Amino acid sequence: MMSYQDTYQRSITDPASFWEPLAEELRWFRKWDRLLDDSNAPFYRWFVGGQTNLCYNAVDRHALGKRRGQAALIWESPEANQSRTFTYFELYREVNRLAGILRDMGVSKGDRVLIYMPMVPEAVIGMLACVRIGAIHSVVFGGFSVDALANRIDDAQPVAVLAAEAGLRKGSPVKLKEMLDGALTKATVGSVKHVLVLNRGIVPYEMQDGRDLDWQEQITKQGSPLVDPVPMESTDPSYILYTSGTTGKPKGVVRDTGGHMVALYASMSQIYNVGDGDVFWSTSDIGWVVGHSYIVYGPLLKGVPTIMYEGRPDYPDPGVWWRVIEKYGVTCVFSAPTALRGLRKFPDRWMKQSDISSLRLFFTAGEPLDEPSYQWASDALGVPIIDHYWQTESGWSMLANSVGLEQLPLKPGSPTKPAVGHRLQVVDEDGNPVPKGKKGFLVEQGPLPPGMLLTLWNDEQRYLNDYWRYFKNKSLYLTGDYAIEDEDGYFWLLGRADEVLNIAGHRIGTRELEEVISAHPAIAEVSVIGIRDELKGEAGLVVAVLQDRIAASETDMIAGEIRQLVRERIGAIATPHAVRFVNALPKTRSGKIMRRVIRAAYQGDHIGDLSTIEDGATVDMVRESVKKMREQF
Repeated sequence: MMSYQDTYQRSITDPASFWEPLAEELRWFRKWDRLLDDSNAPFYRWFVGGQTNLCYNAVDRHALGKRRGQAALIWESPEANQSRTFTYFELYREVNRLAGILRDMGVSKGDRVLIYMPMVPEAVIGMLACVRIGAIHSVVFGGFSVDALANRIDDAQPVAVLAAEAGLRKGSPVKLKEMLDGALTKATVGSVKHVLVLNRGIVPYEMQDGRDLDWQEQITKQGSPLVDPVPMESTDPSYILYTSGTTGKPKGVVRDTGGHMVALYASMSQIYNVGDGDVFWSTSDIGWVVGHSYIVYGPLLKGVPTIMYEGRPDYPDPGVWWRVIEKYGVTCVFSAPTALRGLRKFPDRWMKQSDISSLRLFFTAGEPLDEPSYQWASDALGVPIIDHYWQTESGWSMLANSVGLEQLPLKPGSPTKPAVGHRLQVVDEDGNPVPKGKKGFLVEQGPLPPGMLLTLWNDEQRYLNDYWRYFKNKSLYLTGDYAIEDEDGYFWLLGRADEVLNIAGHRIGTRELEEVISAHPAIAEVSVIGIRDELKGEAGLVVAVLQDRIAASETDMIAGEIRQLVRERIGAIATPHAVRFVNALPKTRSGKIMRRVIRAAYQGDHIGDLSTIEDGATVDMVRESVKKMREQF
C-alpha cells in the first residue's frame, strides 16, 4: 500500500493513473473517451464520453451478484419505535417498483423530482429510483418552511414530488404534506403534475384529486416491474441540492453522475477505510449533502450496510445511539461535533450500558471539532476521532486524515491534509499564498477533482461569481472559509470568512475564540458572534451553555474567567464585549447554530426574511428562537 504522500502526489501529477483504475472497478455501459475536459474551465468535466448509471452501481451490481442476501439499508427509528432491514435484492426490488411508478407518472430522463420526506427508507428508495430512470432528484430537508420549499420548487421546477404525510421529532408530528400543499399553492410555477404520498398513519391529511397519488396503492397496482437502468452520460446531472448563500437566495448545487460515483466509491476505502464486514452509520439527514454521500451513495457503491436513523441523539434517552451501535455491530460512525458536544453533557453511564466494542473509527465534519469534545470522545470511545472538512459543493472530503491510505498523526482540531485530488492553499485578500502559520482564505486551484459541483442550477453566472471571481486576475475556487496551514502542512479552519471578527482592524476567527472558551471546565457549548461596536467597529459576544452541575450563582465568576482566558490565550484585543449564558443555543435541525438569530436577538434587530434566514430552520423555529434568546438576554 502506498503512503498518503505518494498517493496524494500521484493524484495531482498523474490523475489518469490514479482515477482510471478506481473507475474501472465500477460498471460502465460505455468507457470514457477522455478522463478530464478542462477546456472550458472552471466548468470541469470528468470521464467524458463514458456512460453509466448510479443506481445500477449502487444496487444492481450487488443485488445480482454475491451480495444479493447481504444487508444493504438498515432503518432504525426510535421515533416510530420501528426498524427494518433491506437486503441488496430487496432494495433492488423496491427501487424497481418505484421506478416503474415514476415512469408511468410520466417522469423521464432529465426531469426533476422533488423529495420532501422524513428519514424513512422510502426516501432512499426514491433517490435511487430517480437516478435509475435518469431523473434528477432534489431532496429538500423535511423541516423547511412553506416559503423555503416554494422557492426550491420555483427554481428546480419538478414534474413530481415524493412526500410523506408527516415526520416525527421527539414524538411530535411534523406535518409535511400540509406544508407541501401550502408551498405548491405559493409556488409561481405549475410544473408539478403528481405528488406521491406515503401514509405513515401519523396525522390526517388531504389528497387533491388528479394530482395526489397514494404510495402504497400505486405499489400494489404496479406489482414488481423491472425497469432497465437508463445509460447516463458521466457528465449528466444526478441531483440538485440547495445550500444557503450570502444573498439569502438558496444555491442549487448540481452534481454529475460519473465523477460523483467514482469519488464516493474511492473515498469509502481511502478516507473511511471501510470494506467487507463493516457497518457504516452516518448520523446525518438525507436533506443534507452528508446524507446523500454517506447514508445513500457511498456505502451502497462500496457494498456495505448503511444505517438510516430517524431521531435525535438523546431521544428517548441519551443512550440510544450507543444501543444502535451495539444492535447492528456498527464499525464506523460519521457524525457532527454538535452531536458530540450534546452527548458529552450526559453521564458516561449511558454509553457504558451498551457494548460498543465493534466501533473502530469515529469521523466528524460539518464544523470544526473543538479540542475538549475531541478529548472527551477519544477517552470515552477509545477509538480514533477523525475530523475532516468538506462542503455541500464538494460532495466529499477536501481535507482529511485518509486512514485507508495511512493514518497520519492526529492533531486535535485539525482536519489534517488535502484529500486526494484536492489542491488547497491559504491566500491573502489578493489571492497570493501566505506564509505557513498565517491566516488567510482557504482556496483550491483547478482543476477540481471528480465529485465537485458541476455548476449552480440555472445560474452559471452565480457559480462563476460566488466561487471563482473573488480574486482579481486569479482563478481560484473560494471555499468561503478562513484557515491556517501549519509548518507540517496541516490545515486549521477558523470559521466562515464572514464569521471572522474585525475588531479595530484585527481579524480574529470565531473558531479561535470558541476553542479557547470551550476549554473552560464549566462550558458545555459556546458560540461567538460578531456584534456592532461604535468604537471598534465589531466586538465579540460570547453565548454559552453551562454544564448541568453549575449553579446560577457562579455565572458572574465564570464570565470573568472566560474574559481572562481569552486575554491570556489570544490577547486583550479579543476580550469579549459581553458573555451571556443561555439554556440552549438556537440551532437548525441539521445542528448548525443560528448565529444571525443570536445577533439579531441581542442587538434588537428586525430578524428579516424568516424563511431563508437559516437553512434548515422553519419560520416557527426562528421566531421561537428569537423570542427565547431575547427573554434570556
